[in-house]
Amino acid sequence: MIKRIHHVAIAVADLDEGEAAWGPHGIGLPAEGREDVASQKTSVAMFPVGESRIELIQPMSEDSAVAKHLAKRGPGIHHICMEVDDLRAEMARLKAAGLRFTSDEPAPGAHGSLVAFVHPKSTGGVLLELNEFATDEEGAHE
Repeated sequence: MIKRIHHVAIAVADLDEGEAAWGPHGIGLPAEGREDVASQKTSVAMFPVGESRIELIQPMSEDSAVAKHLAKRGPGIHHICMEVDDLRAEMARLKAAGLRFTSDEPAPGAHGSLVAFVHPKSTGGVLLELNEFATDEEGAHE
């Protein structure tokens, strides 16, 4: 079951510049911290907004999906992430409905989560991330 929009991810070439724009000295969002996500070859910074977040994503290598996105489209919205209770069950449900994924298996995500991405060709051009967290702590850092 889809629970909520967890975050909107914005691709940036430089996290420091992104944090300056979105953080306390720019738009004014509190910084929640940074993390490297090796499975996605990205570094991320999170900014809470109510029960959702803005996630800035910077590529860690030139062959990452985010680096390719930046080269093709430039900085901007990369994906929308929805939190789910059971990622494998949601993947099976959506595959049965005819949606395609970018990978057949979930991958490790930020904060100890599991993630899978629905291919944009299945969602009208929007990359959709499904995210299952190890624990559900409403409003806590996830």
